Amino acid sequence: MSTYAGPEDMARELSSQPDIWRQAAAMLPADGLPERGAKVAVVGCGTSWFMAQSYAALRESRGFGVTDAFVASEAPLDREYDLVVGISRSGTTTEVIELFDDVRGRIPTLGIVGNPDSPLAADSDSAVVLPFADENSVVQTRFATGALALLRASLGDDLSAAIADAENVLERDVPDELVDAEQFTFLGRGWTIGLANEAALKMRESSQSWTESYPAMDYRHGPISIAQPGRVTWMIGEDVQGLAADIERTGALYVREPVDPMAALVRIHMVALARARARGLNADAPRGLTRSVILK
Repeated sequence: MSTYAGPEDMARELSSQPDIWRQAAAMLPADGLPERGAKVAVVGCGTSWFMAQSYAALRESRGFGVTDAFVASEAPLDREYDLVVGISRSGTTTEVIELFDDVRGRIPTLGIVGNPDSPLAADSDSAVVLPFADENSVVQTRFATGALALLRASLGDDLSAAIADAENVLERDVPDELVDAEQFTFLGRGWTIGLANEAALKMRESSQSWTESYPAMDYRHGPISIAQPGRVTWMIGEDVQGLAADIERTGALYVREPVDPMAALVRIHMVALARARARGLNADAPRGLTRSVILK
């Protein structure tokens, strides 16, 4: 069995997630967070974009108002929005900063950042800063879920069950069948589609693994064709009737953790780290990546 333990920053940071979620939820009420009824665009890059997807789906499904999620470089902000929310761990991401510059004086902006001294924190009309969630590892874990925990709590979610689930998940070993699997596909529905996208990214970054992600109901419209023995299909969140049986017929391993979806993502963080270790990779410094993408 591959056990969860080690000196990496990623190991320390991902294991701190339950405590980070407690601290994030305790920040409420926080100035600048979207009000009920406001039309909101949420932007980010990479991991932050996927957290934006999850929050947008949750906020709109709960009746809080129209909420769109965009990757910052492609956001069509010529539309009418009451607020633009930018998520950036470093607060230095070029595309988010440039977007905030473009809408200044036209649409109010809110930055959710880890670094209080960052350009995004300074340039936003308002900022929510999570310095306790900032990270050393290039691979994001706790800042992303910490920001989402804050946003979920702002919608009225009680995170106590999610925190308990994450604490339990962190006590479990990672089985060899997940460490040795050839390929992973992550699936979600509604707000967990963003988590599925993030799960696939974490596995790629950390362990250079072949990973894909899809809305669960679309998986049978083609992508299921890659499922076979030695590969994994992982459902995050509520199960889809008949899906497990369809995947099991392919010989692939079907995984669904009966826990809060954010705790399921913590489990996937653990698998990603275990796979990186098994391959002799530095999970804190993935190939070709830096902690923040700053374009010249």
